Amino acid sequence: MGGLLLSLEHGGRMDALKLVALDREDLQIVSAHVQDAVMKVGDLHYTPREKRFVLAMNRYAWEDRGRLFRRKRERRNAVLHFDRVLAARTHGIDPTRPDEVLSLLAVTFAPGDAPAGVIELVFSGGGTIRLDVECIEARLSDLGAAWQASSTPIHKI
Repeated sequence: MGGLLLSLEHGGRMDALKLVALDREDLQIVSAHVQDAVMKVGDLHYTPREKRFVLAMNRYAWEDRGRLFRRKRERRNAVLHFDRVLAARTHGIDPTRPDEVLSLLAVTFAPGDAPAGVIELVFSGGGTIRLDVECIEARLSDLGAAWQASSTPIHKI
């Protein structure tokens, strides 16, 4: 793994998750932590000049499941951003509907001319975002405290 896993402590307990992904395996770990995150279309931002794509989200804290003295269902405000993005394309997402809610299912990487490739963000309902990247450089950061989620996401197989 090329990335780092950092956590902040508040009051003696781990509270805020911070992940850095620099290779495909790291990105799989980030993907697991953002599975079932919800956001609005208006929370997606691509800045070509900075080569950055940013998603502000409410992620489901899967890592907190089953811990002693922890609430079993939590969501956290988080930001996922990708650097070194050359292009961003959407399919099945209407940018003219900024209040539409999206649910993120997975983040994947398809290699091209190494280390470049395409990062794909897959949403429920068939929406996707494809990011042409020079290389994998992603960061996930929790912001603020957690709150009780109303339910646990369920996936039918």
